[in-house]
Amino acid sequence: MTDATGGPPEPARTATPPDRRPGGRTARVRTQVLEAVRAELGEHGYEGLTMEGVAARAGVHRTTVYRRWEDVGGLLADVLDAAGEDDWEPADTGSLRGDLTALNDEIQESLVVRPSIPQALMAASFRSARAADAQQRLWEDRYARCEVIVERAVERGELPSHTDARRLLIASTAPLYHQLVLLRTAPDPRMSAQAATTTTLAAAAGAFDRPAAV
Repeated sequence: MTDATGGPPEPARTATPPDRRPGGRTARVRTQVLEAVRAELGEHGYEGLTMEGVAARAGVHRTTVYRRWEDVGGLLADVLDAAGEDDWEPADTGSLRGDLTALNDEIQESLVVRPSIPQALMAASFRSARAADAQQRLWEDRYARCEVIVERAVERGELPSHTDARRLLIASTAPLYHQLVLLRTAPDPRMSAQAATTTTLAAAAGAFDRPAAV
């Protein structure tokens, strides 16, 4: 994680200023503000998200929020960028079906909890260009991290080496987003395993093979 201010300490000083050191005031303010954004978004949605409301909930002056994040889009983008700063990795269960089921379980849990911040952020990304760009970066990051699921399956001999990891992952996770986000159906405890099983069988049949080079 880079320094919260994005700049080096002043040359004339031998110690990093208190508000610029990792874990210092700047980092604390960012944490407070982003937590406030999530809470406000969960309670009021995009329409009710304001710079003033975030500042009040975070306990910081509104000029601080405006100076650093500029607008609601900047706040949303930083929340999404912060989500990509974690060390999350998909579970290793020992099988492709198990790994995909575990991944789907995590996705389903994040989408059905109320309030669902991931759902709120996805909805907000359609209203803000800055949030949309950050949402795209987060999707790319998550899919890249999940490619290890396919790599492990190839190493175990479950899949051919020319399997397209991205297509396989999309096929496995898409039913959850379709049912829970688009159709807003009630959670089905069988959905994670069913989608994983269907994808595993399709992958074994070559459904996600990369096209041969011409």
